[in-house]
Amino acid sequence: MTESSLWQLSATELAAKISSKQVSVREVVTSAVDRMRQTNGLVNAVTLSLEDEAIAAADLADKALDQGERCGPLHGVPITIKENIDQQGIPNTNGVLAFADNIAHEDSPVVKNLKQAGAIIIGRTNTPEFSFRWFTDNPLRGLTQNPWNAQITPGGSSGGAASSVALGIGAIAHGNDLGGSLRYPAYACGVSTIKPGLGRIPAYNATATEERPPTLQLMSVQGPIAREVADLKLALKVMAERDIRDPWWVPAPIEWPQETGLPRIAMTFGPDKSSCDSRVVAAVESAADSLADAGYAVVKQDPPCMEEACDMWRRLIGADTKEMVTPTIRKHGSAVLNKLADDFSSFDSPYSMSAYMKLSAERTRVWRE
Repeated sequence: MTESSLWQLSATELAAKISSKQVSVREVVTSAVDRMRQTNGLVNAVTLSLEDEAIAAADLADKALDQGERCGPLHGVPITIKENIDQQGIPNTNGVLAFADNIAHEDSPVVKNLKQAGAIIIGRTNTPEFSFRWFTDNPLRGLTQNPWNAQITPGGSSGGAASSVALGIGAIAHGNDLGGSLRYPAYACGVSTIKPGLGRIPAYNATATEERPPTLQLMSVQGPIAREVADLKLALKVMAERDIRDPWWVPAPIEWPQETGLPRIAMTFGPDKSSCDSRVVAAVESAADSLADAGYAVVKQDPPCMEEACDMWRRLIGADTKEMVTPTIRKHGSAVLNKLADDFSSFDSPYSMSAYMKLSAERTRVWRE
């Protein structure tokens, strides 16, 4: 394989080739950077190129290998970081014009963990203004395109992450998720992700001037997007290392005892197929048939309480947004985002402290189910 095509390999493959010295880190990073130069102008997924810093880091990574130093599981693997978490020396803009110079003076936990594992950051990826929408556009960085079809969305809020990794701009993309911001872009761009559970991956931004609303603390998580599922497991293990700055962090195991034989596969379309397009239904059913033919036990099972969970999410997020987020949007957001804040304020949110507390309590029952 030539240097020019190394960007096509998965993170797992790149890590193995680097550790065995089949390829150099400089070759791998150069391939990813060249791919970014060739393709990013078509989609605007990467908002800030860190190619010079990445090449310098690659040379140091090769030197460490040559000196026999112990290297991490992502040593030399090129990655991207979403532009709404802290990376030392880089602005954490969150897609907001007023935050263009919001320089981070320390790394967030997930960035620190990825760096410690040897990953090399080649760029920052786009996010909606305040990471507040299900497509990816903002007044500071502009619109991100879907890499397959400019007429459809790349999703949001991790649209830049999904679009970039789909194009081979890095083997792993960092993103985060409150109500679909990892899952929807991965779906829209044809790549893979996982929304980790609460406390699995530590989170903290020193640039934040106040703590997040309760629902964001309970529901927002960091996570990986990649082209291959094996890379998600590798990235998740790295991202999940403890960081004392996040008191929500829990030492949940990555590895679980395996069932005998092949694992069971759950298939769901949601309540009444959730108005899925017939082509989506057909594709999922075809995948299930292929898995069944390969010997897997496929179980058709809709998760319980889905409609109730969606309603709770909408109402709790609406209440917290109105109380704790909207004032900042009024001060720093665009006219378009302020209109969205008005729409959120019209949600059927809890009408009193008592109603909010009862709804928050009932959320635990739904979670248990």
